[in-house]
Amino acid sequence: MGNLIAKLNKSFESRVRLGIMSVLMVNDSVDFNSLKKLLEVTDGNLASHLKALEKEKLIEVKKQFIGRKPNTQYLATTLGRKAFNEHLRALEALIKGYTK
Repeated sequence: MGNLIAKLNKSFESRVRLGIMSVLMVNDSVDFNSLKKLLEVTDGNLASHLKALEKEKLIEVKKQFIGRKPNTQYLATTLGRKAFNEHLRALEALIKGYTK
């Protein structure tokens, strides 16, 4: 059966990071306030998790102005999408392996 948790990605152990990536996997991009509202987290908490994902190159940050207001968009990178899909497959294998 092997080590079922070895293939889980530590980057997604946090429920907030798992939530961020889940949202970004089904959307082209999402702004900071939408993520904050969806995940029901504080500004600081969200910012620290986004920074960690960005540092690992799992997400990309795009800053722009809409009118005169700053707007920050987040999107999953190709590497991030691949890593998250592998994480989901490892979770499925863990669940299937545990129920056998």
